[in-house]
Amino acid sequence: MGRAVLNRKNSLFVGNPRGGRTAAVLASLTSTCRRHGVYPQLYLTQLLTNLPLARMSELSAWLPDQWKLLQDARLANLQNHAAPTS
Repeated sequence: MGRAVLNRKNSLFVGNPRGGRTAAVLASLTSTCRRHGVYPQLYLTQLLTNLPLARMSELSAWLPDQWKLLQDARLANLQNHAAPTS
């Protein structure tokens, strides 16, 4: 069964319009994560942990594609600093 079919079946049980909107937002975020090669659970964990402290001007940095660019840059920076010098 594909994701769309499974989501359609699960959507029957959202309970109310607000739950439906929440389910749609989460489905959109996880789909965008997969499209950009981001592990959705890691992204959502960091998003939900850090979002309450984020400024409005920083919200675009939390979009999955932008978040991945920042994570890739941080990882490259760590690898460059961890490389042994001869």
